Amino acid sequence: MSLTKRSIAELIGTFWLVLGGCGSAVLAAGIPELGLGYLGVAFAFGLTVVTMAYAIGHISGCHLNPAVSIGLAAGGRFKASELPHYIIAQVIGAILAALLIRTIASGMEGYTGGLASNGFGAHSPHGYSMAAALITEITMTAMFLFIIMGATDKRAPAGLAPLAIGFTLALIHMISIPVTNTSVNPARSTGPALIEGGIALDQLWLFWLAPIIGGVIGALVYKFLNKED
Repeated sequence: MSLTKRSIAELIGTFWLVLGGCGSAVLAAGIPELGLGYLGVAFAFGLTVVTMAYAIGHISGCHLNPAVSIGLAAGGRFKASELPHYIIAQVIGAILAALLIRTIASGMEGYTGGLASNGFGAHSPHGYSMAAALITEITMTAMFLFIIMGATDKRAPAGLAPLAIGFTLALIHMISIPVTNTSVNPARSTGPALIEGGIALDQLWLFWLAPIIGGVIGALVYKFLNKED
């Protein structure tokens, strides 16, 4: 499969991730009768990964996340030379999804412009500090990559990786939505931040730095544990 086609698949997949995850938070989580809340948003993010893994996993690997692509490169599962194509495609997909969410949400009475952006301090859902946000994002992304590496190992049960990875992402959101609104994905953070601007854009640096550090750590730890003695 050509790199162009794989990159387009990543764009579509990341678009779906942000539309499904952030879209559920913006369009549905605040409606009491739906009872969606944090738990529903967590499952929405997990479901986007499961559905896209089955749809495009065989095309692009279904990374949907610069931290995943960089982590897989660090773990020897992806060509570093292809990172720019994947990362650009992922970010574009996230921006397009954020634009669509804002377009739809602007038709709702009382909409204030939020797009489920990530943040710390005053922009954290429950006021968590920058240090707490940094630790959370590094840890969650490290575990995410560790599980991705294991679930996609050739020795793992065939066909179950999408479920393992999707459930992991849902669990990560259950843990960390209150802290940072959960990133573990620089593209997912960039789309909403660019459209929202303000504090979301000012704090975006952390949601590139921490997930990338965490992703590399998780992949390298898994690689070390699987190295022949």
